[in-house]
Amino acid sequence: MSQQSQNIDGQKRAALKLSLVNGVGPKTYQQLLENFGGPEQVLRADSAHLKRIPGIGSQLAQQIGNADQQIDVAELIQLCQSKQIRIISRHEESYPNLLKQTATPPNILYTQGELTEADSIAIAIVGSRHATHYGKSQAESLGRALALAGFTVVSGLARGIDAAAHLGALKAGGRTLAVLGSGLLNIYPSEHKKLAAQIAEQGAVISECHPEQPPRSGAFPQRNRIVTGLCLGTIVVEAAQRSGALISARLAMEQDREVFAVPGPVNSRMSQGCHRLIKDGAKLVESIDDVLEELGPLAVPSSRKSEETIRHPAELKLSDQESRILQSIGVEPTQLDEVIVKCGLPVQRVLSTISVLEMRKLVKRVSGTTVARI
Repeated sequence: MSQQSQNIDGQKRAALKLSLVNGVGPKTYQQLLENFGGPEQVLRADSAHLKRIPGIGSQLAQQIGNADQQIDVAELIQLCQSKQIRIISRHEESYPNLLKQTATPPNILYTQGELTEADSIAIAIVGSRHATHYGKSQAESLGRALALAGFTVVSGLARGIDAAAHLGALKAGGRTLAVLGSGLLNIYPSEHKKLAAQIAEQGAVISECHPEQPPRSGAFPQRNRIVTGLCLGTIVVEAAQRSGALISARLAMEQDREVFAVPGPVNSRMSQGCHRLIKDGAKLVESIDDVLEELGPLAVPSSRKSEETIRHPAELKLSDQESRILQSIGVEPTQLDEVIVKCGLPVQRVLSTISVLEMRKLVKRVSGTTVARI
């Protein structure tokens, strides 16, 4: 990991130091950036200017002012290097773009495994830890089908629905991301250490917590905003009336992401949350086709072959949405921001549809931020 040490520049060190200041969470960090420009400038700010920011009193301003001299991140960096943990600050190009667009993106992400451009087309699958056989079967089936269709499957490594979704993607040979509510060196639940290692091989395990932080109840709702923030949409599979999965659904709505729900037996307590979501406007999911229809079909199962076979999307006709986005892309490299403005569609739909067009050999990625017609 010697290359990582070369990437720990002054800005990343400053971001790390701020992440270790008690009281500087994502919301406060965002306000600090808006006022001072970058983490290094924040550390150089005087107390009087810091106290002008809502929520920063004399004590926190003093802690921030002393952070540069009093917080040494060398030991943390060495720990991460020795454990193959990558540190990504939100100022880097490798930071997930969809997550960066949310209201309170994490200041720092710690990852084991690799994040790739393919992960920009991701779907979260969440649900109860006390899942029924039906729920786990549905989650695994959807995880597998989404992976076969080219989506990255994101979940929280918890018991029940989360684990089933990860396993479905792994069995399909696809990519999956697990977001923890604890540090990467404190896998929770502990029986999922082997699963976490498998996920790191076919995707990444991610946390905003210090690598050695133990699981804390308050960290899991915070974790959920990362799960949904990484994704174009979230599928809820089994949730009681009071469920963390419903918190994830609410977060996805607040992030302007799609929300899907799998119906269940009407007499099951674990179906109540999903049925309520459907009544409130969530897209009902009976199969992956319902997800593809909403986001733009990356692929569809072929009835002529086995159920695992995915027909190439070039066989499908362009939808109105796909045609609209294609018309917004020129033969010369076109900025993604320009495409979004021209077609007037939500960011996540534009990104997913561009991937469709790319798979059909109608457009190509010129860089991380530009596309061109072929």
